[in-house]
Amino acid sequence: MKTTIITVVTTALLTVSVSALAAKPVKISPGAKGVAADGSKFRNYMVSCSNGKKQSLTSWKNGKQWCVGAESQRDCTKKQIKAAKTACKLA
Repeated sequence: MKTTIITVVTTALLTVSVSALAAKPVKISPGAKGVAADGSKFRNYMVSCSNGKKQSLTSWKNGKQWCVGAESQRDCTKKQIKAAKTACKLA
């Protein structure tokens, strides 16, 4: 029983420490505007992450859809900050 409690507590502490160390967005800078082959407009952004790496985001539908990657439509969300956090986790 005591071993089980120690294992559970250790696992919980490790999970908290790993999530605290995860890269987070620090700055989001606008980049180039463009038009896709199908005629839809987009804008690229650069996310600077707390681990020093940079990752691209693309805004589609006048900022109503945010996707990870340059001119990409993968890992999309309706919120810029959520897409930026996903981008930093992948960086």
